Amino acid sequence: MISSTPLQLAGTWQLAHPAWLLLLAPALFAPPALWIVRALNNRRLARYAHPDQLEHLAGRPLRLVHIIRGLTLSAAIACLAIAMAQPQSDPVEIDSERTGRDVVFLLDVSRSMLASDVAPTRLDRAKLWIKDLVAELRGDRFALVAFAGSASVRSPLTSDNLFFTQTLDELTPASVDRGGTNIGDAIRKTMELVVPERDDRDAGAFTDLILITDGEDQESLPVQAAQAAAQRGVRIISIGIGSTTGATIRSSEGSPDTVSTRLDPTTLTRIAGASPANAYLEVGTGTLDLPRFYRDLIATAEQAALEQTTTIQYTERFYWFMWPAFALLAADRILIPRRTRSTPW
Repeated sequence: MISSTPLQLAGTWQLAHPAWLLLLAPALFAPPALWIVRALNNRRLARYAHPDQLEHLAGRPLRLVHIIRGLTLSAAIACLAIAMAQPQSDPVEIDSERTGRDVVFLLDVSRSMLASDVAPTRLDRAKLWIKDLVAELRGDRFALVAFAGSASVRSPLTSDNLFFTQTLDELTPASVDRGGTNIGDAIRKTMELVVPERDDRDAGAFTDLILITDGEDQESLPVQAAQAAAQRGVRIISIGIGSTTGATIRSSEGSPDTVSTRLDPTTLTRIAGASPANAYLEVGTGTLDLPRFYRDLIATAEQAALEQTTTIQYTERFYWFMWPAFALLAADRILIPRRTRSTPW
């Protein structure tokens, strides 16, 4: 498809794709091209008879029909060229706004998330859940915070799916500078750096914080952090991953020593109890359709006006030229030159 910058014409008219006007060149050459074809055809016939006998043998050519047909074909190509250039008129300004919610993924990247009781690992499975949900979010913004003993904002609120997914894929326990699991500190940092403030009302009314962890918190006061978030209207959706009976991982990279890690639902249940809007889903070592779960959860949730834009919409006029072009092409078939006798054209 030919694309080009719109060309402004007189008044309120414009051509959306003026490059198609290059087809006007063939339109100018259609009549002489047909005349040349006719001349070559007559020259071919002249090889079989004397010019004085040619008209008697082949019939008298309809010169007027040739002229009309050339003009008809030329006009049809010109109309098609103008139609393809997409003429538009009568611009109207239309104000629109993009509505949605802010979804902040708070992902545990501590070493305990490398346990393979959920294949391939807890961390990898959590990444797959997040990707599934982000792929279905429409109009929403999403952010990513990685945490262990400390928290790091890896992606601010964005609607750029590609950037977000690439950032998510890069997450490892090395993405944060301190090991451990401090859920409360992660929630507080998220509220400080990610959740925006709005003048009209709390931004939290349109914000969901999706916490995915095995819940092994190290006394970082997560319930108090969840209560502070609830005061700003932020809803925390906690998802517990991992076996409650425990799984083993290496105590440190390259070390032969192992430690046991298990899902601690107690902390996550208490976070859910910090606000009636909060929710806790214990997946354990099972599966989760996160997009469906989230859709059901926010079916009646409020939507924030995330972005306001003004666009100019034109009325399409290409059909003014498209239908005449079809009519002229049909007429061209009707006007195919016939000689007075049944002979090749």
